[in-house]
Amino acid sequence: MPGDTTRRLILLRHAKSDWPDVPDEDRPLAKRGRRDAPRIGRWLRGRGYLPDVVVCSAARRTRQTWQLVGPELDGSPDVRFEPRAYAASALTLLYLTRELPSRYLTAMLIGHNPGLEELTASLTAAGDGPQTGIEPRGIRLPTAGVAVVEFAGDWPDLAPGQARLLDAVIPADL
Repeated sequence: MPGDTTRRLILLRHAKSDWPDVPDEDRPLAKRGRRDAPRIGRWLRGRGYLPDVVVCSAARRTRQTWQLVGPELDGSPDVRFEPRAYAASALTLLYLTRELPSRYLTAMLIGHNPGLEELTASLTAAGDGPQTGIEPRGIRLPTAGVAVVEFAGDWPDLAPGQARLLDAVIPADL
């Protein structure tokens, strides 16, 4: 039965952006962001965290982050640029995740803070505990930071406290 399997959610904050005089949604990546994003992609590939589907905020900096992370991964995941993920709350991000079809076992969500940090903390708050020594409520996702959580069940059933933190990294740790 499709709902009886383990699923992984990769939560990736966009890489470091620049601050030119443009609307927030149109801000591009800074030089550091263009350097960090491929490093995160290589880290994900090295750990075997390869998405079947990517839900990416429609903001320029998140799209550019995916353009640099994607080539570092094996495979060709389905990619959806989602306007609702731009500056979304943790609850909106959770709803976007719950919309995923059962055929996907690993999803990547590329977005913004504070929504991503809050979603990570919420999903792992009552979980089995992290495997990395990082306390779930202490997860920080600075630019290009990533957290990987795992849960049993199907996407529509994902709820606070049901996931377990598998791994997390920030560019400064690489």
